Amino acid sequence: MADMADAPEIHSITLDAAGVPISALLAEPAGPPRAVVVAIHGGGMSAGYFHSRARPGLSLLDLGVRLGYSVLAVDRPGYGASAPHLPEGQTLDGQATTLHAALDDFAGGHDTGAGFFLVAHSNGGKLALAAAAGPSDGRLIGLDISGLGSALAVDPHRLPGPDSHGDWRRHWGPLRLYPPDAFRLGRALVRPVPGMEAAEGPLWPRLYPGIAALVTIPVRFTFAERELWWRFDEEAVEALTAPLSGTKVTVDHQPYAGHNISLGWAARTYHLKALGFLEECLLARDAAPPRRPPAGHPQPPAQAPDVRRSAAHHARTHG
Repeated sequence: MADMADAPEIHSITLDAAGVPISALLAEPAGPPRAVVVAIHGGGMSAGYFHSRARPGLSLLDLGVRLGYSVLAVDRPGYGASAPHLPEGQTLDGQATTLHAALDDFAGGHDTGAGFFLVAHSNGGKLALAAAAGPSDGRLIGLDISGLGSALAVDPHRLPGPDSHGDWRRHWGPLRLYPPDAFRLGRALVRPVPGMEAAEGPLWPRLYPGIAALVTIPVRFTFAERELWWRFDEEAVEALTAPLSGTKVTVDHQPYAGHNISLGWAARTYHLKALGFLEECLLARDAAPPRRPPAGHPQPPAQAPDVRRSAAHHARTHG
């Protein structure tokens, strides 16, 4: 496994989301990217969640760029550079609008390859789904979401809020699932949960079906073995997947992991699976049969045979 000495260079950038500054971490390959992986952190965290330095190999940014992708880890609206402009954060709809504006700005100055693939954690998964549910120009490839369901495993009042990050044991699970440095380094990633986000949190089980019904790109959910915020029993998984009737949906389980998968020992395993799902999405695009034109539109004329080639062939085969 590569060590940190030869890790790809990570840049801090700021995107202009229609006047709202969105801070982000960016890793780019040497040549044109195959696609852009957009990493979206959860509640009370920041973009560095996907760039663990606790051990070599755990960073999604390092891994993605080695596989030929650009990786853009954003601070969600209400976090990072946008916090002074959005002190209460934004509703999910507002966050989705701001994210699309930030991606517009990024695409204006960077090669995006096949498009954007969203890898999101916890509350970031809500934003990923909301962004995919809105008007699309085809640039979103798929969603890979960890640490999010549609049925809470706790009473809503126990969710993290502006004055509380919630029960840390539910965020982390058993300590053995994380490198020793993960907790020390993780403290630098923690941010306050914006008020609007906290207020909307308990509403998610009601909001989810309507949002999910509008998603038309592939979605993969991952539940950690020790996920303690969300139910992922058979009944809960059925309720999670049923509204996503307009697309392909996959549900996976990650052994040896707690809620904060990307900060644990399982980070590399999970990230490889997420990027494997991206590969599947790209393969499905490349191998898809050609679309038929809509009814009423004339078919393109069949290509006329090459008379000269046919005549030559006839002369060779018939003397």
